[in-house]
Amino acid sequence: MKPADTPAPAGATARLALGMVAGEASGDLLAAAVLEGLTGRVALLEAAGIGGPAMARHGFDAWWSIDALSVNGYLEVLREYPRLRRMRNALAARLGAWRPRLFVGVDAPDFNLDLEAKLRAQGIRTVHFISPSVWAWRRERIGKIRRSVDHMLLVFPFEEEIYRAAGIAATYVGHPLADVIPETVDAAAARRALGLPERATVVALLPGSRPAEVEHLALPFLRTAGWLHERRRDLHFVMPAASAALFERLGAIATSARLPGQLPLTLVSGRSHDALAAADAVLVASGTASLEAALFRRPMVIAYRMNGLNYRIMRRMGYLPWVGLPNILSGRRVVPEFLQDAVRAPDLGAALLRQLDDDAHRDGIVAQFAALHGMLRRGCAARAAAVILEVSGG
Repeated sequence: MKPADTPAPAGATARLALGMVAGEASGDLLAAAVLEGLTGRVALLEAAGIGGPAMARHGFDAWWSIDALSVNGYLEVLREYPRLRRMRNALAARLGAWRPRLFVGVDAPDFNLDLEAKLRAQGIRTVHFISPSVWAWRRERIGKIRRSVDHMLLVFPFEEEIYRAAGIAATYVGHPLADVIPETVDAAAARRALGLPERATVVALLPGSRPAEVEHLALPFLRTAGWLHERRRDLHFVMPAASAALFERLGAIATSARLPGQLPLTLVSGRSHDALAAADAVLVASGTASLEAALFRRPMVIAYRMNGLNYRIMRRMGYLPWVGLPNILSGRRVVPEFLQDAVRAPDLGAALLRQLDDDAHRDGIVAQFAALHGMLRRGCAARAAAVILEVSGG
């Protein structure tokens, strides 16, 4: 990674060698925010490991592509485990030879925690950014975290007490997406950028960023669009894809879906934030995208489907009555959730129509999401960078 274009301030760290691993598209964005926060504090920042395009824009040296970690669900992980183990061992050996001052694992806990334990045993200090959801399921992971992590960076305020009770050093830094997403957005400009009609009512369809999520959710989301189109001809639909490969896959699914003729559907590659800014309501997979939709203050319906065995395992291990981050953070059911067999076009469509047509209901959702935005906006990149430098001894 080359030196920053502008001189580092007085007292900045002269050089920081940083190992990093980010999993999937959301982790790439989170890691990029950390790199950006470090840029003004380090004269020469060298960062390498596993990452994606957002990290690369900050000079990150990707030894492996982030796509190598895009695995979803227990069965998929089991099938890919030999390859993932070989890659983790090779990465641990390469990082051990390089001896970075610090390693930062971003999300991807099943991969990163084992890697962090290996590196910590070699005397490399470790920071993990984004706590595993021990407050939702698999509480037994707190023991592995204690063995693997020198410091945990938290994006949700209620997590601090969990780590304090477990005796693990942790700091709430806010959520980077709350800093990136503005408090108000220009919906008309977003629609023009996407080629959407400015006067239409727009529904964004976000079936997930992982291939397995798209396979489970794209078709019912498209059928929901068809169901809505038959009842409301003023609606226009936009569906962003997280990658070029998923854009092609969504196009193939849409072609084979036998949707109503002249369905006003726009597929775009990337640009999910434009789609959310343009939308009046959102149908979204559970996960980071649901939090993004909340930060854009868009009413939404959350849906999720996965392999049946994966779902049964996760349901037995879960503790909370909700799966969507907007509901978890609010401590109540703000928006509806539909899981597994409940993911049916008529039910999803009816829930979306209520959000579009019930002004008081929609206003209540928007007000709650505004409060969430304020709670999570804390200058995450600067706070995370300060902790990373402190832990690294810089």
